Amino acid sequence: MKIRTLIVDDEAPARNELAYLLTSFPDIECREAGTARQALELIRNDSPDLVFLDIQMPGRDGFDVLREARCLPDPPLFVFVTAYDQYAIRAFEKNAVDYLLKPLTSERLKVSVERVRDLLGGREPGADPQPELNTLLAARPESAPLPRLTVERNGRLQLIDYEDIVYFELVERKIVVNTFDGSFPCHGLATLDDLEARVGGAPFLRINRSAVVNLNRVKEFSPWTGGKYNLILDDDGSTELTLSRGRVKDFKQRLGL
Repeated sequence: MKIRTLIVDDEAPARNELAYLLTSFPDIECREAGTARQALELIRNDSPDLVFLDIQMPGRDGFDVLREARCLPDPPLFVFVTAYDQYAIRAFEKNAVDYLLKPLTSERLKVSVERVRDLLGGREPGADPQPELNTLLAARPESAPLPRLTVERNGRLQLIDYEDIVYFELVERKIVVNTFDGSFPCHGLATLDDLEARVGGAPFLRINRSAVVNLNRVKEFSPWTGGKYNLILDDDGSTELTLSRGRVKDFKQRLGL
């Protein structure tokens, strides 16, 4: 029996690492999601058997995914992927929730997959294989609504989710946000320093004097002249941006390279 599996993590290198480790299990079929929104869409549409769920993600985190997915008629089995300290891990163990501690190891993953096989093998249709998760969710208050960015669109102010942003750029002294739906001036942000104060940290990184990129939207990068790098994004136009030499170290560190 194939185990339809979804890997949920906002960091592409972490998703790639887990997906690679899972190739040693022939019964595991993997898909990936980089945001809570993508994860919930795939869970609703594809009905995976198993979800490897990162807890710490920007905006809506793993607990938000867990809370919504658990309301579905036939929820998947969840395994936490976490960098939490040992105290938090003991809390997960107490609630009989399996977990993988970053950095991942093939030996620990094998134990987790065996547990999953046992649970799924004895699962009755429509039964909840992890009722203990209700206790864990009940002990954790719902997170605050995800902050959103205000942009100017057709003479009106509109709110957009950070996860929908591909990159920001400075155009004629105005900050423009580029999304899959188009490009819009930011409202209330005058400089890139203001922008960094608002969105600094994962998954956003300032890559030069005039651009801040969503690292989850970088699909390719390659060395260029003068120690710079050329970045190619995964938007419709495969936008190319320049990573300045002074930002290369931060870029590689953020990608775990």
